[in-house]
Amino acid sequence: MHVLFVAPEFPAYQKQFVRALKTVGARVTGIGEAPAAYLSDDLKGWLDGYEQVRSVCDEQAVLDAVRRVQRRGWVDRLEATIESHILPIARVREAATIPGLRVRTAILCRDKPEMKAFLREAGIPCAQSDAVASVDEALAFARAVGYPVILKPRAAAGASGTWRADDDEGLLRALRDLGVDRGGEAAIEEFIEGHEGFHDTLTVNGEVVHEFISHYYPGVLEAMRDRSIAPMIVSTNRVDAPGYDEVKRLGREVIQALGIGSAATHMEWFFGPKGLKFSEIGARPPGVGQWDLYCAGNDLDLYVEWAHALVHGRPLKPASRRFASGIVALRPDRDGRIVGYENVGLLQDKLGAYVIDAHLPPAGTPTQPIEAGYMANAWVRLRHPNYDTLREMLDLVGKTLRVRAA
Repeated sequence: MHVLFVAPEFPAYQKQFVRALKTVGARVTGIGEAPAAYLSDDLKGWLDGYEQVRSVCDEQAVLDAVRRVQRRGWVDRLEATIESHILPIARVREAATIPGLRVRTAILCRDKPEMKAFLREAGIPCAQSDAVASVDEALAFARAVGYPVILKPRAAAGASGTWRADDDEGLLRALRDLGVDRGGEAAIEEFIEGHEGFHDTLTVNGEVVHEFISHYYPGVLEAMRDRSIAPMIVSTNRVDAPGYDEVKRLGREVIQALGIGSAATHMEWFFGPKGLKFSEIGARPPGVGQWDLYCAGNDLDLYVEWAHALVHGRPLKPASRRFASGIVALRPDRDGRIVGYENVGLLQDKLGAYVIDAHLPPAGTPTQPIEAGYMANAWVRLRHPNYDTLREMLDLVGKTLRVRAA
């Protein structure tokens, strides 16, 4: 099988998908923005060809590159794994008549109001939502649904650009930030109280062949707004427990409704007083290195599982569920430059056997804004056979390992 893979060079983990495709016997041609000479040696060794384009979101440029490759030989798949690339590559895929995720499905996985409207029509429980293009429309929605409400860009990923508004003043502030008062559009939705988590899958012809469930502590919006919090993402090894049956059923209903064939998915959900509510789906792997946690917890190379599913139509091995695994993000005490850490030795002595890996930028490294995400500054990843024990360990790291900046 000949697979065209988009953006093999950046971010750095993208080359793992290329490695995996090569491992399962595929021919791989990369389409990326960097000059071929700048690719790492290992990536060059895994690629059978490479086409440079000005931007991988420039549909015509990518289509021209695909057609150049097609003139040289048959192409079976065109794959992208980054959120902002999914829709433009779906358009190129259809124009080049290559199998894979269709444009309509890509739009529904990208446009939040359209996604939720479609899923509600299919009987999937979602928050009330709409697209707004004016202050009056936003105020009308808020008064009909009641505060608080959530606002975000229509094509947001994660908590990027997300606001919670508790009153008219907060709503107007959010609308200004999102540019709605200047002719822009935004997604607005009912605030759903409850616990927040996500359900990640790998599907083959619409059937789930691998799945993982993770939890946010606390929810993403709170975590990205409060520097004092050391937020955690914890992947459970209790996926087969009856308490997760409803989450797994809901995920399968969404996959079937959207017509997702063979792909990775990332689905967010809330559970609270209003029951289980579906939040949103991305037709791609999760971010923040989450697949690495799944690999560490399940004696699995999930990149190879993904490649084998695409190339051979089936997974290689089941997930062991041997460990729960998680990440705790460590925030500098202020913006500036990192000057050092406190209690690193204590945690190494106590938890060293359970550490998967860690990132502690050296002194002098500029800090990143906390809203940049879980891996923006320092972080530690751990695993343990017991989910509850792992949560306690991650919490200990978050409360003990201090990042000092000046």
